[in-house]
Parts: sequence; C-alpha cells; structure tokens
Amino acid sequence: MTEIHGTCEPRFEPVRDAFREAFESGEDVGASFAVTLGGKMVVDFWGGYADEAKSRPWQEDTIVCVYSTTKTMTALCALILADRGELDLHAPVAKYWPEFAQNGKEKVEVRHLLSHSAGLPTWDKPITPETLYDWDTATSLLAEQKPRWEPGTASGYHSITQGNLVGEVVRRVTGKSLGTFFRETIAEPMGADFHIGLDPKEFPRVGEMIPPQSEAALTTGSNPPADARASATAEWRQAELPAANGHGNARSVAMVQSLLACGGEAFGVRVMSQAGCDRVLEEQTNGIDKMLGMPVRFGMGYGLIDGRRACYWGGWGGSLAYVDLDSRVSIAYVMNKMNSTTTGDSRSAVPLRAFFRCLAGKL
Repeated sequence: MTEIHGTCEPRFEPVRDAFREAFESGEDVGASFAVTLGGKMVVDFWGGYADEAKSRPWQEDTIVCVYSTTKTMTALCALILADRGELDLHAPVAKYWPEFAQNGKEKVEVRHLLSHSAGLPTWDKPITPETLYDWDTATSLLAEQKPRWEPGTASGYHSITQGNLVGEVVRRVTGKSLGTFFRETIAEPMGADFHIGLDPKEFPRVGEMIPPQSEAALTTGSNPPADARASATAEWRQAELPAANGHGNARSVAMVQSLLACGGEAFGVRVMSQAGCDRVLEEQTNGIDKMLGMPVRFGMGYGLIDGRRACYWGGWGGSLAYVDLDSRVSIAYVMNKMNSTTTGDSRSAVPLRAFFRCLAGKL
C-alpha cells in the first residue's frame, strides 16, 4: 500500500484513503493534495515519486510545473490591482497598454483578457519556443494581431497567450513583471512556495513531468506545439509564462487561493477586500468555448461552478485549484503523471468529494 505522508485534522482522515486510490490504481506516480478551511491548512498530503523511474521519493518540498493552474495566480494579481483601484477591469486594455489598440482591438477590455474572450487564443504567426520565452517579442506580436472573433462575445481558451496579455497589463500598471508582482505581493508575504519564473537554485527539488500516454496529447494545436518534456529545460523553468509555467505543490496552491476563499486575508496576510474577492464571480461568458469545444462559464479569470459561489481552474495534465467562497475552502491537487485533460480529472475529484463529505459529517 502506498504510504501517504503529511497531516490532517482527525475529522478529515478519510481523505487520506481517497487520495491514496490513484496511487493504488497506477493513475498517479507522485502527487500532493491540500485543503485550507477558514485560512487554516487542514489537509496536507503527498506521496509517491518525483520521477518516472520512481527513484526519487516525492518530498514535502517537491514542486512541479502546474501548467494552467498558474492562471489562477495571474488572475488573482489582476483582482488585487482592481481592488486597489489601480486597474479598471472594464477599461480598454489600451488605456494601460496603448500599443494594443491595433487591428480592431481598441475596445477590447481587461475583463475580456481574464475571460478568454479577447479573440487572441494563440499567435497567428508561427512562433518557436525561443520566441515564447522572449517576453517583449511574444507580447508585441499579440498587440499587432487581429482578434479571431468579436471580443467579449464568446470565450476561446487563451492557453498561453492569456499570461502575456494579463501579464503585460500588470507590468504597465505596476512597472513589475507578473512573476515579480506575484512574488512580492503574495508568495513572499505568505510564505507560499509558488514561483512564476523559477530560480535555478530551486531546480534540484523539481519533479519530472511524465507526458500523457497519447502522442496526440503532446501537440494540442497550440503555437508553438505543446511538449511536456520542455518542462525539464532551464529555459522553460526560468521564463515567466503567467498562463502556463508556475511551479509549486498543492500546499502552496491552496495557500495562495485561500486568500480568495477567505475574503482577501489568510495566513496572516491581507491583500484585498471581500468585495474585491467577490468580483471573481462576475460572469463574463457562458457557452461552448471556441477552443476547448466544451461548455464553460468564465468569471474574472476563473471558471465558475453552477449553483455555488465557487470557482476553479486546472492545468494540462490534471492539476487543480478549487475555491469555495461560501465554505471558505481552497483545495489543490498537483501531480507529475499527466493525463490529456486541461481542467482536472478524477484523481483530484475523489479526495475533493471525500473532503466535502467529511466537512458535512457524512464520512
């Protein structure tokens, strides 16, 4: 039986077995799962191995690339600036980034960037990974580009470009890169081990991402083509890709998202007001996403849950961040064995449901 390390409050002990299930079935190699309740860490588990060869145990401080779960961190930065009055989510992007007002984008609003409805889901011109890692070039190309559909009318998942778009707005407002703003405003004050742009000194504790079994899952129609093996390169790790290359574990993801769950204050740090947090729930789009081909409701940077004051997003491969504003709960799952999914899978759903059953006294 796989040993699950870490601690939890006694009433949540059944979550440990629920988390273990994916290891026993072979669905997981290495992973972590964490929950905060009322701004307190109540579940903090990890287990398995940090590499495909199963030679390195997944440690308490193992971190991995969480892909698009990074978007929840980036959206939180924008929400903080909006709460401070430094960023108007309904203002034209060009108010902060004048060069953006090209090719019919004069009326594209900041909220359209957050809700994947700006019509810029990828770069029109074929680009290489080297271009992707060049912030100014990649971002300038988007400023020149024409929207593929009328902005604001529908979402079309901006899998990589959202990070450049929101990140450039944050840079224009604050004078700091998104990764720097996130680190100084959120990660360092909270002591959260999450990084957007990873220092090489942290490389030894980074887990190896195991690509999806299907070769088709390695190339998702993105530009440049997605390649999970690129996550092992220094170029990928050190770049700031605020939509895709954040590094952390479940503990750090849950810690950061607890700010949103708890009205802007958690772990001794206040970054925004309750009203500022509630803005995440303002629906921006609702329908079949033009890129994902499935129904999605987007609020301000997060997907919305029907019937609950809750939001979420996940990363390529299966990582997940889930925030319930009424229950004051944040839940995170981070792993290294990738599925082809983009918005979470059963590996996170099983312990998540077990937690809520325990919370309700039903388990």
